[in-house]
Amino acid sequence: MNQYSPLDAMAFKGNLTLPKIPESNMALSVLGVFLGLLLEVSTHGPSSVPRSSWKHDDVDLLEFWEPDVFNYTTLLLSEERGVLYVGAREAVYELNMSNVSVKSNRLHWKVPEREKAMCILKGKSKETDCRNYIRVLQVLDEDTLYVCGTYAFQPLCDYLSLQGFSLQDRGEDGRGKCSFDPAQSFTSMMVDGELYSGTAYNFLGSEPIISRSSPSQSLLRTEYSTSWLNEPSFVFADVIREGQDSPDGDDDKIYYFFTEVSVEYEFFGKLLIPRIARVCKGDLGGQRTLQKKWTSFLKAKLVCSMPELNFVFNVVHDVFILKAAHWRDTIIYGVFTSQWGNVGLSAVCAYNMSSVHEVFSKGKFMQKATVEQSHTKWVRFNGIPPSPRPGACISRLNRRQNISSSLQLPDKTLQFVKDHPLLEDPVLPIGNGPRLITKDVNYTQIAVERVQALDGNIYDVIFTGTDKGFLHKSLLVDGEVHTVEEIQLLKNAEPIKTLLLSSRGSRFLYAGSDSGVVQSPTAFCEKNPSCVDCVLARDPYCAWDPRSAACVNIFQQDADRRKLFQSLKGDAGICPPAARLAVSEYRQVLVKPGASVDLSCLVRSNLAQVLWKLDGRVLTEASRFLLLEENGLLIYSVTPEDAGRYECWSVESSAGKNFTRLVMGYTLRLELPENVPSVSASTITPEEGNDGDGSGLTPAHTDAPSLTTPPSVAFKPRSYIPPEVSNVPTRTETLEPSAKQIQDDISVALLLLFLLFFLLFLAALAYNCYKGYLPEPCLRLRAALLGSEKTPPQSEYAECEAGLTEKTDRNGAHPLRPLRDTGYETEPETGNGGVPSSSFEDTSDSPMFDVQSASQSIEYADGDATD
Repeated sequence: MNQYSPLDAMAFKGNLTLPKIPESNMALSVLGVFLGLLLEVSTHGPSSVPRSSWKHDDVDLLEFWEPDVFNYTTLLLSEERGVLYVGAREAVYELNMSNVSVKSNRLHWKVPEREKAMCILKGKSKETDCRNYIRVLQVLDEDTLYVCGTYAFQPLCDYLSLQGFSLQDRGEDGRGKCSFDPAQSFTSMMVDGELYSGTAYNFLGSEPIISRSSPSQSLLRTEYSTSWLNEPSFVFADVIREGQDSPDGDDDKIYYFFTEVSVEYEFFGKLLIPRIARVCKGDLGGQRTLQKKWTSFLKAKLVCSMPELNFVFNVVHDVFILKAAHWRDTIIYGVFTSQWGNVGLSAVCAYNMSSVHEVFSKGKFMQKATVEQSHTKWVRFNGIPPSPRPGACISRLNRRQNISSSLQLPDKTLQFVKDHPLLEDPVLPIGNGPRLITKDVNYTQIAVERVQALDGNIYDVIFTGTDKGFLHKSLLVDGEVHTVEEIQLLKNAEPIKTLLLSSRGSRFLYAGSDSGVVQSPTAFCEKNPSCVDCVLARDPYCAWDPRSAACVNIFQQDADRRKLFQSLKGDAGICPPAARLAVSEYRQVLVKPGASVDLSCLVRSNLAQVLWKLDGRVLTEASRFLLLEENGLLIYSVTPEDAGRYECWSVESSAGKNFTRLVMGYTLRLELPENVPSVSASTITPEEGNDGDGSGLTPAHTDAPSLTTPPSVAFKPRSYIPPEVSNVPTRTETLEPSAKQIQDDISVALLLLFLLFFLLFLAALAYNCYKGYLPEPCLRLRAALLGSEKTPPQSEYAECEAGLTEKTDRNGAHPLRPLRDTGYETEPETGNGGVPSSSFEDTSDSPMFDVQSASQSIEYADGDATD
């Protein structure tokens, strides 16, 4: 089986071994359990529907791409220079970070034909694999970038001078620094002039390593063992400066995040586990044991699950570390999915750096144990680990013990680290569960910014990129997840592979993909046309400015913040009252009798409910009108009774209140001959229209909130349609001008369908009767139609039943004896089995069979009377 069931999730509870179940039964049980869990997960968890959805053409985005250049996935932001560096296939670009469409410099770095030919001889593709994909782009100093590329499966690194934007031709071997394969997972970062990487060390990609390359030292790497790394997929690496102002004299740490195949659990397939690994920045390797290998390498399980449902998100795709002034206040955000099936569920989990530090400094170790002399199992190490603690960085306490570097660590400690790199204690998320769960969306990238709203509170705004090229913007308010909006960043449905965030000055997001780079602002405040929309958006970047009557970005506006309106709880009642919309301002619609008309109503909020009214009377699905999915109203076969004033109202719940707004108004009139009086909406007074239903909904300007909801209307939430399919209506039937004509057509179609099935039944009946497959009445009819002189027997199986047994005499001398069965036909007295050429003339004593024997009639087992 290629898919893994949610039963695997139980592995995170302990060392669980699944019972041996037949594969067919296992598949059915796995499917049942999986569907049940999926149903439970879809109804639980902090999920949220984006309030607003913007297509690519609805917002102002800046793009960069060039013909015949692909894979714009390596991004480096230099806010000091105001530059965005982009590594693509065989090219490096320098772009203006305020406008990425402006290119400052470009560097071509192609592979010579000789190296390309060698790559082709190794079985790689000339058009795709045997190119130079830029994978490493790091700042070495203020005038130099360190650049590495796959270089036709021969990784090569060089130095890029920013003065002339050219390579210095100081080529270095890129093994251990850059991946061979452009499709392989990879991560790297530069820390104090040293490059830390997670990649594969060989051509086949079968030797994964976590390494550090330094100009002054040899390559330091992990041990090649499945205990250390087992088919990892690297996603992120970053440094945490724990050594700054540390009372223990601790060292800085480099943290790696990846997904690997589990070694500690027993299953019928490969179970993936998200990991967090740590090495010390000052690690120099061992003196005798672990020479040129990490002495501080440890890894732990990174848990993102729903414990109440036993559902685990066990694949990490990207990580963002939100750093604080003190390292203990740092928060780690990760994007996760589950490995079994494409269920379209994604989760965002957050972790405290203090919890991570606790696991690595005090967590229990795991060790291998041999079971039945053939199987290796990982169990908890219950002994006392050697001192100094294996995997720990050199601290002030170690220096007091005359251990100033890892070269002076005792072999006992180093051997223990070599055999026990795995910690048993997992790193649990904040709140013991995900902060955000999405359905039908696969997140690929994440970026987080901490924003202080006008209420003085600080919120973590989460930006997530999807595999369809969309960006989601979410935040957590009072324990509730609110997704402000989603934006289609990429024109084509392709994954966002890199996401960078600029938080200085003008805040921007930069998304890299295979087709290009897109720049987007962090907020689209101007898309909210009214105060109610601005407040209901609950965007910490946006607030309503009454002086300019516009929704503005509070970080780009010089206005007095005390006069701006913002409520992240969504209380639009704080908005000032707006001018009422006069009936004379309604849009005039003139329609001929019998024609159809579509009244549009643009409601941007996916959380709003739409209410249509005709002259103050609420229209429902039971009316003669059709309420379209896109909030429009279709009136077919217009009659004089349909004339009047139509109003589209939006009702949105927030902060425990219902906010009602008039979105659109129409005055529908009929174009009638002069001798026929027309029914016009002008004969209806505004007072009659406003109070006709007694709902208290008064037509007002779009800004005017109302907390009164019509009691006679049961609202249903709008069904959310992702933007990629939002232009496809859920109802596709084509309505004729008359509803009655449609019903008649349907009735005729059903009648014709019934007649067709009836004729097919008669044909089948006649065919089976002709072939003699039916009982006695049909055989008689067949004989009559064919003109045969044969008469059917009195009982179809009488002769066969009579010969099955022989009755005993009265004294019981002869027991019942079954009839001898010789196969398909019984012919005991027919000599050699040949069929005599006797006459087929029928008599009253002859059986119904056409073939006769000289001494005894042949009895067929099926009793069929065939010609």
